[in-house]
Amino acid sequence: MTTTDPSDVPVSPELRAERDHLAAARAALTRMREEVQGTSLMLGDVVNDKVTNAALRRGRERRLAALADVPGAPLFFGRLDFDPGTVFVDDDDAGRADAPDRVHVGRRHVHDADGRPMVLDWRAPLCVAYYRASPTDRMGVLNRRRYGFGGSGAEAVLTAFEDEPLTAEDAGPAAGDLLAAEIERPRTGPMRDIVATIQPEQDDLVRAPLETTLCVQGAPGTGKTAVGLHRVAFLLYTERERLARSGVAIIGPNRSFLSYIRDVLPALGEVDVAQTTVTELLTADLPERARPAAGWVRRTEEPAAARVKGGARMAEVLRRDLWSRLRAPGEAVVVRRGARRWRLYPEDLRPLLEELAERGVAYGSGRELLSHRIAHAVLSLMEAAGEVCDDRTHAQVRRDPAVRSAVNALWPKVDPLTLVLGLLTDPERLARAADGLLTPDEQAAVLLPGRPRGPRSAHWSEEDLALVDEAAGLVERPAGLGHVVVDEAQDLSPMQCRAIGRRCVSGSLTVLGDIAQGTSPSAAKNWSTLLEHLGKPTGHLRVLDRGYRVPAQIIDFAARLLPAIAPGLGAPGAVRRTEGALTVTSVDGPLAPAVAEACRDALKGEGSVGLIAADRELPALRDALTAEGLSVPLLGAADPDAGRLVAVPASLAKGLEFDAVVVAEPASVVAAEERGANRLYVVLTRAVSTLRVVHTQPLPEPLG
Repeated sequence: MTTTDPSDVPVSPELRAERDHLAAARAALTRMREEVQGTSLMLGDVVNDKVTNAALRRGRERRLAALADVPGAPLFFGRLDFDPGTVFVDDDDAGRADAPDRVHVGRRHVHDADGRPMVLDWRAPLCVAYYRASPTDRMGVLNRRRYGFGGSGAEAVLTAFEDEPLTAEDAGPAAGDLLAAEIERPRTGPMRDIVATIQPEQDDLVRAPLETTLCVQGAPGTGKTAVGLHRVAFLLYTERERLARSGVAIIGPNRSFLSYIRDVLPALGEVDVAQTTVTELLTADLPERARPAAGWVRRTEEPAAARVKGGARMAEVLRRDLWSRLRAPGEAVVVRRGARRWRLYPEDLRPLLEELAERGVAYGSGRELLSHRIAHAVLSLMEAAGEVCDDRTHAQVRRDPAVRSAVNALWPKVDPLTLVLGLLTDPERLARAADGLLTPDEQAAVLLPGRPRGPRSAHWSEEDLALVDEAAGLVERPAGLGHVVVDEAQDLSPMQCRAIGRRCVSGSLTVLGDIAQGTSPSAAKNWSTLLEHLGKPTGHLRVLDRGYRVPAQIIDFAARLLPAIAPGLGAPGAVRRTEGALTVTSVDGPLAPAVAEACRDALKGEGSVGLIAADRELPALRDALTAEGLSVPLLGAADPDAGRLVAVPASLAKGLEFDAVVVAEPASVVAAEERGANRLYVVLTRAVSTLRVVHTQPLPEPLG
């Protein structure tokens, strides 16, 4: 390995050449961006159409954002030297082409003024070899080079390179010092991409084709979130036109998590991917006028009620209640056309209604179809009497007040919010819809509290919103997405799964999670059932059980909980062991001084520090630490880049990662909720360098 200090000191000719190539690539990227800017100024509004011009401007803005040079993210991180004459399948999969003798692999494509590639996008077919080539299957690669960088900001200096020969006579190790250093590198602020360190088993998942729904069971530190994000970037590279039409979304457990992952895709040149929570997804299309002043989610369900409302049986309860709105014909429909009247009697209308109800159409579509059926029946009477009818006649009859009135009477218009509100506030109506599905106690548990006068005054829960979405899906099919990534999916209820699945009927999913980290009342016990609720029973289950970031001591300590919280789930393994990674301190006196000392010790190291405690105990603990002279801002309350130490409620720790973690009073985390042991497993596995556990109460039995 060749190394040097970031400062301007004499370096080897080889390292100087690599630095020059990096500088030239940066200059080329700047030129590419300036060309797009110049084109934007030159073209302006190219057509006399506001909508078209707005779309063109958005496209140019996205292109400019994709060409931005991201600070701290060097344009290339590796190099491949190929055997002369190596061939590869080109991007269009249309044939085979000669590989260049040498390529630099980076986060995005960069070319010179003549169009010659200076950096290849890591997603290009040729770059697969960077992640998968080995001495036993070289894929035409003679040598793989990795780079190390020092300094900070956009001007990070290339300080080192490390070669890995793959030929049989001088094959090097599978991973060297620079790769290990990059994996272990301390970090603060949001999550970074792992494009320089993707492992072969991860790369196999990242490059799964669009048609494949992938479910990844990933132990802590295995990179499942990174795999999902990089798969999105890969699919946008290979299927950009298809996904541009249908859209891509990332669904995370909360806003803190989404804030944590916010920079990953932009660093890879992808700036147009929606990131949302389940609650935001379920409320996006609800009318703003019906939104309660305090927000849609105003209460938390008791665990037993949450399980009933989140269960798949509620879908049938809602279906029964919705379709009970239909009314049997009781009187004739009379359409007047000039001096003549055309009548459809109840016995004429009944078959039309029954045929549509039995077809399984969306409720809202049924109303539209019923008006067509009635108009067609009237036209049949008119034609039998010798009148000439055409499409205009059909449209006029459909709009006739008598037909519209009949449709409203037989097939009433339904508002999903009002439907669910009425069902959950009327015990008799609920009993009719839930007969044989829910017990009387379960029916009582799902009723809304109080006597809300309308949607704005109702105290909705997250589980209620999934019911509203189910009702909306029964009334009208939602717009579909081409691909959806769902992280921490093990916590989704069956009804939430159905809501996501409805939006991805013709698309695919990347489902990420860990059964052992399930903390919600409706947390999944197995992935096959969850995939069925998502509407993707044939999804491919893959397991990531090698942790690259979390040291073995921490993983092994947390894994003591697995037999109790996830029987049958194998314990994860770790590829690295760090001296002093785990410290467990029992305190006889007050907790706060010992926690303050642990935080100060953690701050002596590099990177981010998370103080995690039970939600109810965290405010008092923060006050006590302030008295001890420590400033501990609450997660999300300040700029995530502002400080190294942050206080994290245990309920928000899932999916986050810190270089050092201080866990205060594990027993309180367990006692705080029904699945507290699962929550503790999450909390204990957030550290990627050191974990300090401080407690006054006895540790939970598996950890003692």
